[in-house]
Amino acid sequence: MPPPPLLPLLLLFLGPRGAGGAQAPNASAEGCQIIHPPWEGGIRYRGLTRDQVKAISFLPVDYEIEYVCRGEREVVGPKVRKCLANGSWTEMDTPSRCVRICSRSYLMLENGKVFLTGGDLPALDGARVDFRCDPDFHLVGVSRSACSQGQWSSPKPHCQVARPPHSERRAVYIGALFPMSGGWPGGQACQPAVEMALEDVNRRRDILPDYELKLIHHDSQCDPGQATKYLYELLYNDPIKIILMPGCSSVSTLVAEAARMWNLIVLSYGSSSPALSNRQRFPTFFRTHPSATLHNPTRVKLFEKWGWKKIATIQQTTEVFTSTLDDLEERVKEAGIEITFRQSFFSDPAVPVKNLKRQDARIIVGLFYETEARKVFCEVYKERLFGKKYVWFLIGWYADNWFKTYDPSINCTVDEMTEAVEGHITTEIVMLNPANTRSISNMTSQEFVEKLTKRLKRHPEETGGFQEAPLAYDAIWALALALNKTSGGGRSGVRLEDFNYNNQTITDQIYRAMNSSSFEGVSGHVVFDASGSRMAWTLIEQLQGGSYKKIGYYDSTKDDLSWSKTDKWIGGSPPADQTLVIKTFRFLSQKLFISVSVLSSLGIVLAVVCLSFNIYNSHVRYIQNSQPTLNNLTAVGCSLALAAVFPLGLDGYHIGRNQFPFVCQARLWLLGLGFSLGYGSMFTKIWWVHTVFTKKEEKKEWRKTLEPWKLYATVGLLVGTDLLTLAVWQVVDPLHRTVETFAKEEPKEDIDVSILPQLEHCSSRKMNTWLGIFYGYKGLLLLLGIFLAYETKSVSTEKINDHRAVGMAIYNVAVLCLITAPVTMILSSQQDAAFAFASLAIVFSSYITLVVLFVPKMRRLITRGEWQSEAQDTMKTGSSTNNHEEEKSRLLEKENRELEKIIAEKQERVSELRRQLQSRQQLRARRPPPSPPGPSGGLPRGPPELPDRLSCDGSRVHLLYK
Repeated sequence: MPPPPLLPLLLLFLGPRGAGGAQAPNASAEGCQIIHPPWEGGIRYRGLTRDQVKAISFLPVDYEIEYVCRGEREVVGPKVRKCLANGSWTEMDTPSRCVRICSRSYLMLENGKVFLTGGDLPALDGARVDFRCDPDFHLVGVSRSACSQGQWSSPKPHCQVARPPHSERRAVYIGALFPMSGGWPGGQACQPAVEMALEDVNRRRDILPDYELKLIHHDSQCDPGQATKYLYELLYNDPIKIILMPGCSSVSTLVAEAARMWNLIVLSYGSSSPALSNRQRFPTFFRTHPSATLHNPTRVKLFEKWGWKKIATIQQTTEVFTSTLDDLEERVKEAGIEITFRQSFFSDPAVPVKNLKRQDARIIVGLFYETEARKVFCEVYKERLFGKKYVWFLIGWYADNWFKTYDPSINCTVDEMTEAVEGHITTEIVMLNPANTRSISNMTSQEFVEKLTKRLKRHPEETGGFQEAPLAYDAIWALALALNKTSGGGRSGVRLEDFNYNNQTITDQIYRAMNSSSFEGVSGHVVFDASGSRMAWTLIEQLQGGSYKKIGYYDSTKDDLSWSKTDKWIGGSPPADQTLVIKTFRFLSQKLFISVSVLSSLGIVLAVVCLSFNIYNSHVRYIQNSQPTLNNLTAVGCSLALAAVFPLGLDGYHIGRNQFPFVCQARLWLLGLGFSLGYGSMFTKIWWVHTVFTKKEEKKEWRKTLEPWKLYATVGLLVGTDLLTLAVWQVVDPLHRTVETFAKEEPKEDIDVSILPQLEHCSSRKMNTWLGIFYGYKGLLLLLGIFLAYETKSVSTEKINDHRAVGMAIYNVAVLCLITAPVTMILSSQQDAAFAFASLAIVFSSYITLVVLFVPKMRRLITRGEWQSEAQDTMKTGSSTNNHEEEKSRLLEKENRELEKIIAEKQERVSELRRQLQSRQQLRARRPPPSPPGPSGGLPRGPPELPDRLSCDGSRVHLLYK
């Protein structure tokens, strides 16, 4: 037969050609013509899919086909045919038919013999069987049955041992806790299996002939709290139990830890926690279920087989899963495999599943009970954490249709759950003997399954613990065999009926008998290791099309992996253990960069025009009174700030990694010096206007002493501070290229890659410190500038005749800077928005400054024609001082002060004269009357003389009315 990889090409070559359909059968060069399957059967074409079979008419020489039948039917006739060189199939003279057969279980009888007449194996229509029991056994049921249309005429009988009546046998009680619900409802199938084993043991005459095993059980719900209640009911209520049988690991931990206080052996059928292997903590514990750590060597072997080096885990926070995961972590570390992400949850797995998605987990080991598994995979469906990119490893002891079981705690449909779980891998302890040989109970594993299925109330796929049922069945046999060894009393003379919770002798005998157990059970060979656990093979299955398919076995003791090559992958091959990450840089939008660069270039041109205008008209008096040198520095500062826009927009799209530090320094220096020159010059004007023209009366003489060098010194101080700060920053902690990494993005195309966006930044080790210093200093300067501009808004001075325009420019620059700086820091991860905010703030503030400072001057000189210089104006008027408005104001104020002094002196003289006049009038009133007329009787010769001090001085009168 040709190698399978070449078979499709070979079949394509041998397929039908042209419109003629199939060729003649004797055309040996074409091979053999395809034949039709029998009724109720089919043909297995090795290496071909259904579509390929439909597309061909001939099969090549030496190709083999195999007949298969459906249902309870079997091939009668050749089962395999081979294509011969002459174009025919082998044994074509004998037809192959699918014939209905009766159940094979009737051909075997436990503790008896079956005699087949009227046909050969397999049992066909018309065959008849007779049943006979071995000695010491009697037949229960009909002794003969006939096969007709695939059905036996009567139920199968069984051979029952002839035992003493129940009244003559002593009862030995077993206390069991079956989890009928909860995280693992294993009791649904394990309890019927235990009851079936008790029936089989109690029927045996050679095992415990004088005793009858009886079961007292409760539903633990797989809950330690509920189990505690029932444990003490079992212990404190009669009758005495000789052994305890818990189910799930959490309950077994509780029972096994307490049992030694009552000298009780504990035998579990469903506990897999690795912690239970601790003999010092659990000295009387045995289990027919192997430890959960037995899964880990299998998982590691599969990781190595498929070349996976990175895995993730998610677990339910219980001891069994935590200890299992700790063991797995040690094993994968030894194998050079890394657990990249480890998640756990108590009841709600939503956040851990989201974290797995966020961390790009691909190969995921899940450790949780069945009920939590439904919650996990409902979240898996919501997060789309399934498909060809993902592989889930689960525990194999869930029910086969666990994902279809109705669960009110989830809000996913059956179809959604089925889609989410498709393709996952399970590792499961081999709990059913694959060899199908007869066990100590004289049953094969297949017969056990059939017998158990009939006892169950529900379909096996819907019954929890169906896979563990063989372990529960063998646990009763292990107990029965151990008690059988102990029942004779041995040298101590103690029998089973003498057992009590204070008698350790019988407990020790049972312990030794259990420790030496070795028999063939329906689950395989049963033997316990030193820790009381059982070793077994591991079954590897994969969910394909909604049902589990066996893909291999692993024997960890021999490191032997038996692979069936039946694994199927959604993407055609095993996925990668991680997404191929493609790093891409986020570059600035070139349209935005070009647009802002054009605006910046026009602004530089405007600054040059304004600078040229100011220099050319520096002789004009109106320009001279605006401190043109400071205005020139402002224009230069605006040019530098606008030039900083260009390196601000340069990134990896334009320059290499080696040039990036130089661009970072260019951004810093251009913007820093531009701000210092542009804003510093305006701030200097406002500062000196406030200093000189808002002083008190006694300091107003300062207005005459506003010298230009003081202004230049202030600007120099501001620029020097920036130069020193920038130089120290560059030397101590220079700027360099850093890369910011963002969350991974999925490409639009359905490819197994992930995009890792990155963004380049200029940064340094102490970037926040330097920015704090720079922004703090500049921020205070901006706020102080706003305050000074407000304080001087009503000042009128010809020394700096444009200070109101400067104040307006300061308002605009300060507001733009104070808004843009924090917004740019917030938007630093958005390159387009950050650049737009920063660059447009620079452009607008520069444009506003240039327009406000220089356009009014241009307009005034153009409209008023004030082009003459100060010297020309002096020649025309004779004295520049008399025509200078400020000088006039100063002279008027001086004259006003002199007049005020004169008026004060006159008022003081008037007051003094009034006092003198008042004194004179009082003196005149106190004088005697005048003397009589003289002898001549005429008038006095003349007026009386006034005192010298009352005579009017002409000079004083003149001074009074001056």
